[in-house]
Amino acid sequence: MKRLSYLALFAATPALAAEGEPFFSLRSTEFVVTVAFLVFIGVLVYLKVPAMLGGMLDKRAAGIKADLDAAKALHDEAKAVLASYEAKKREMQEQAAKIVDQAKREAQAAAEQAKADLKTAMARRLASAEEQIASAEKAAVKEVRDRAVAVAVAAAGDVVAARMGAADKNRLIDEAIGTVAARLN
Repeated sequence: MKRLSYLALFAATPALAAEGEPFFSLRSTEFVVTVAFLVFIGVLVYLKVPAMLGGMLDKRAAGIKADLDAAKALHDEAKAVLASYEAKKREMQEQAAKIVDQAKREAQAAAEQAKADLKTAMARRLASAEEQIASAEKAAVKEVRDRAVAVAVAAAGDVVAARMGAADKNRLIDEAIGTVAARLN
């Protein structure tokens, strides 16, 4: 530092001396300012201000480096967390796709089962309806026969009663009952 201040002093001397007054006089403001400046620089060097400033700058640089390292560590951690969440997101999307596919397959199977059940139920109802129709038809035929027989018996009874005697009537009634019984069974 001392060498630098001497060099600055000697470099400035010719420029200052051009005004006409001798430079090394206390009347010269340039000389007084130069001496005051050199004293100020000397005091700063004596009090080790440049070393303190350098230490403060080094300390600040170390703090900034520590902050940068912490920020880099946080950045790396954030990247890792982001990658983890993206992996979880992909996994969840895959699971959702699997669930949707499974639901579609189950819905298709349920629809096919419902169709099969509907066909079976329709076949049973159709068979039941056919059985009811056949049963109703048989009942109607039986009822018609029974009425026809009753009417025939009543008509025959009236005709026989009008033409025959009591002994013949009894014999014909017995024959008619036997014939009706044979035909109904």
